[in-house]
Amino acid sequence: MSALIAAAEKEGQLNVITLPSNWANYGAIMSAFSAKYHIHITDANPDGSSQDELNAVNELKGQARGPDVLDVGTAFAIKGDQEGILAPYEVATWSDIPSDAKASDSTWYADYGGYVAIGYNSATVKVAPTSFASLLNPVYKNEVALNGNPTQANAAFSAVFAAALANGGSLNNIAPGIAFFKKLHAEGNFVPVTASPATMESGQTPIIIWWDYLLASEIGTSVKSLKIVIPTDGVYASYYDQAISKYAPDPAAARLWEEFLYSTAGQNLWLEGEARPIELPTLVANGTVNQTAYKALPPAPPGTVNYPTQAQVAAAENTVAQQWSSVIG
Repeated sequence: MSALIAAAEKEGQLNVITLPSNWANYGAIMSAFSAKYHIHITDANPDGSSQDELNAVNELKGQARGPDVLDVGTAFAIKGDQEGILAPYEVATWSDIPSDAKASDSTWYADYGGYVAIGYNSATVKVAPTSFASLLNPVYKNEVALNGNPTQANAAFSAVFAAALANGGSLNNIAPGIAFFKKLHAEGNFVPVTASPATMESGQTPIIIWWDYLLASEIGTSVKSLKIVIPTDGVYASYYDQAISKYAPDPAAARLWEEFLYSTAGQNLWLEGEARPIELPTLVANGTVNQTAYKALPPAPPGTVNYPTQAQVAAAENTVAQQWSSVIG
């Protein structure tokens, strides 16, 4: 670590991408890292998507402003691995990351996650949605949206997976989720725009399907009447993943960043952003968890959560890529 720290501080720079400061507490995380190691962080395209991150690695290869590290959904981590643009690396706490939450070749590894949830502005939405099925109610005409295109954004992709589970699908069959959104659009309830705090505040999308922790941290801070529910008919949880670019212009800083994120301090900082860090069970077992942040987490739904395998995610991504255009015509 001492050699890595010295090399990283000599580089003095870290390029991250698509990390909004209020996304899972990344603003505090970046500030803490820079303060500890005196490394300047440049955050490119903070409102971009997972696909934007992969595009940037390829387009900026060999340039000093290319991304050093990525934070992407699993489907896109797998895609980046398949494209050969990720560098293998194992953090010191590698053994605390479950085997099914990291690539066998060490090119990507889960970092934090949560549940797909329905967030709605209770000041304007008077009939509380409780499930995917309930979103078909005509009272929600022109009100329901995702935070992006599921062929580009992992959160939207995960919402389709959750809808599939709610409509007779499975981790092996995401097609019913696509069919659900096609029906939602045909009924006039689905708004095909990229939902955000601004679109909820303006009334354009008073109902947004997103991650529970992002609804809380990105929208709840400005929309005080926000209510968050985990759909009763489609419980789906997932993690985002860390990766280092194969072409990282600051390779030592990139690796030090990963060590910081998977340290006790880094994991607790994600927890303070109301996300569930991948090493949370270890923090609890070791007594190093931030108890205040831990107790503030939204209650998890009962039952065991099953996560898709890498093969299931890859197959689902292919199906969505082929069929999503039929949703909005």
